[in-house]
Amino acid sequence: MEAFKGQGTRFVTGAVLVAVVVAIGLIDNFFLIWLFLGVVYLFSFYEAMRLFGIDNNQMYAYAAAVWLLALIYPNPDDLFFLIAVIFASMLAYTRDFDRRLFLPFLYPVASFLFLLALYRDFGVEALFWLLVVVALTDIGAYFVGKLAGRRPFCETSPKKTLEGVVGGVVIATFAGFFVGSGLVDWPQAFLISLGVSVASVFGDLFESYLKRQAGVKDSGDLLPGHGGMLDRVDGYLFGGVMMVLLLRGLL
Repeated sequence: MEAFKGQGTRFVTGAVLVAVVVAIGLIDNFFLIWLFLGVVYLFSFYEAMRLFGIDNNQMYAYAAAVWLLALIYPNPDDLFFLIAVIFASMLAYTRDFDRRLFLPFLYPVASFLFLLALYRDFGVEALFWLLVVVALTDIGAYFVGKLAGRRPFCETSPKKTLEGVVGGVVIATFAGFFVGSGLVDWPQAFLISLGVSVASVFGDLFESYLKRQAGVKDSGDLLPGHGGMLDRVDGYLFGGVMMVLLLRGLL
């Protein structure tokens, strides 16, 4: 068990985060979930700005305005397309608009809008399903990788092993299948769980890519043992989008 020594802080922080999320989910109130996601959203936006190398304080006001609008707009994920139209219009009009300013709205803002849409359209049960699949993909990959990992998955994340990734996806898919089968038919539960698990792997990989590009180890230091907020939610940012799309497409 040498591979797991020194991980106490990481496990404690993870347990606290899970407890908070479960408590909020049990209350099952739209405003509370919007507020909780909003806090995570703003910290993630701040960290993304740093990773993209953008220094523009006005962007935080725009990000907050988008989230406030998402509170009352019936289809939160549609707001991303409104943002895209506004940015494209400003670029065409001014011709010297900084294109990089769109990046944090592409990632992570769009994903958080989809997460809110997931709750609004499919309820807290879908969020719990997402939590199970993404968390077990990450946990499964960590433990299987530590115990049996031999081959590197890709250069972007050298510590991630192919065996760990496959093990995490298999564990998460079958666990997600049992959770999701209470909400959708069995074939759909399996396909959605598999798709979300694979997407979460690449959500983690994309954030690793951004960190390597920025030359940093973590997106921040907010969460002891886990790094920044983006380090903790990266899998959900891809997994949540995938779950919304699959639920809408397969139901």
